[in-house]
Amino acid sequence: MSFQTPITIHKALERIHRHDYVLPAIQREFVWRPSQIARLFDSLMQGYPIGSFLFWSVDQDHVRQYKFYDFVRDYHQRLRPHCPPIEVPNNQSVVAVLDGQQRLTALNIGLRGSHAQKEPRKWRNNPDAYPEKRLYLNIAARADDNEGGMLYDFRFLTEGRARHSEGHHWFPVSRILDLGLGPELFRYIQQNDLAMNDHAFEMLDRLHRVVHIEPLISYFEEGSQDLDKVLNIFIRTNSGGTVLSYSDLLLSIATAQWDTRDARKEIHGLVDELNATRFGFSLSKDFVLKAGLMLADIGSVGFKVTNFNHDNMAELERRWSDIARALSLTVQLVADFGFSGKTLSADNALLPIAYYLYQRNLDASYLSSSAYRADRENIRGWLVRSLLKSGIWGSGLDTMLTAIRATLQKYGTTHFPIDEVESTMRSRGKALRFEAEELEDLVDVAYGDRRAFALLTLLFPFHDLRHEFHVDHVFPRSRFTERRLAKAGIAAAKRPDWSDCADRIANLQLLDGVLNKEKNAALPHTWLTRALPEPDRRAAFVERHRLGEVPESMEGFMDFYEARRERLLGRLKEVLGEEVVGEVEGAV
Repeated sequence: MSFQTPITIHKALERIHRHDYVLPAIQREFVWRPSQIARLFDSLMQGYPIGSFLFWSVDQDHVRQYKFYDFVRDYHQRLRPHCPPIEVPNNQSVVAVLDGQQRLTALNIGLRGSHAQKEPRKWRNNPDAYPEKRLYLNIAARADDNEGGMLYDFRFLTEGRARHSEGHHWFPVSRILDLGLGPELFRYIQQNDLAMNDHAFEMLDRLHRVVHIEPLISYFEEGSQDLDKVLNIFIRTNSGGTVLSYSDLLLSIATAQWDTRDARKEIHGLVDELNATRFGFSLSKDFVLKAGLMLADIGSVGFKVTNFNHDNMAELERRWSDIARALSLTVQLVADFGFSGKTLSADNALLPIAYYLYQRNLDASYLSSSAYRADRENIRGWLVRSLLKSGIWGSGLDTMLTAIRATLQKYGTTHFPIDEVESTMRSRGKALRFEAEELEDLVDVAYGDRRAFALLTLLFPFHDLRHEFHVDHVFPRSRFTERRLAKAGIAAAKRPDWSDCADRIANLQLLDGVLNKEKNAALPHTWLTRALPEPDRRAAFVERHRLGEVPESMEGFMDFYEARRERLLGRLKEVLGEEVVGEVEGAV
């Protein structure tokens, strides 16, 4: 590895444009925010060092062995968030960037491209939510005082905003690529009535020198064609960064070692597919990577570089189709249990389920066949309790998952071995046993707590959660404002407690989405009378939801709340007070 003669930013961008500079598959996506790009340009203008770069020279005899990507130029958060793959001709050598991708991409976007990210409070599928913005520099004045110490006012703006911004002159930074030094800069100044401005020419001249004159890209170049050596260099230069997550690095290593598939494309695609299931999930590539380690029977499921060696990655690639199917089936099953990204509080809880389904090579018939009904109930009961028990999916996760996998291998060939799995968990200090104080804590879980949905499914397991159910307030939340409580005659000293209790489990229920919309802000007695006019049906509903005596007005809320809380606490003692094995009430 040797230090090379520094080059200008303009020359570096030319090489990116010609695909002389490319990104190896072991690189990650572009993750910088617009404010970071602006700060980079300000640092260059102020003469601050931006660090050296590390390049890898890949000769033409080895180019075809690797997968390469182009730099992002026109970033679009929804349509173009990923680095596009490129095909390098057989007879062409390339220089791959090992360290400096984010900085070079930021320069590429700022000087040659655009940036479009979602505006707040707009729907993701609305094309207008992603306005195209380009980098501009206000050359009429220095930047206002700011905590970041920026002297130059670089901003990403739409063309319309830049054109109609009084008191500023927004110079499109990309134009500096075409402007020559001296006369051309003067001509721009004169044509835009900036001759009398104290800052305009100075800033344009400085920007021109930064881009065209000063050799600011200092870099080392590695010439070895040995991938193991290159990976080691990459790890040493990147693992200390805060933006590059370890899973990014490991995904990059997997991508570099798969032969027939593009690991990055496969994993990103699977994440998107899983997250689009039913009401939507929020699973990440970290989850899919860990699932890959677990389902491919790799020794440990920990995120360690040693787990991502050539043999392990070959095994992961060989099994990939079956692993992807098992994960898809797992998420569909959990969606049938009613869960979504908003209510699943620990994604890793799905991994033992996925391994079990994978090991048995089960297909979509598992979701609905009556032959698997008891098995599904056992899985649901185990999953819900593991989500409700504090600390199960925290520290010691990798060793517990590895141990559960061994238990499933031994006992999970015909059914989900709930007794043996819980015994394995218990031996590692993860018993699914609830003490009295834990039950008291659960019965006071509040609306918005991600445990609330799981808890309600345990308390009221008769719902068919394949349909959309909402966590509904029995007494509507809107009735607990200060004004409405005062109007209902509730003493001022009691109102904070009433408002707090309104959001607790004893005032919550699972209600069909359509019924919940119909219920709206009606008091429960009024709604029950209207929605269920037949006394027998109404009584059955009240009994199943453990509502007890439903008062006609707000004055009876606290008596209702305390009585129902006791009933729900009693029910929790029945299902959680002792370790529960075997089937749980309800069906999917």
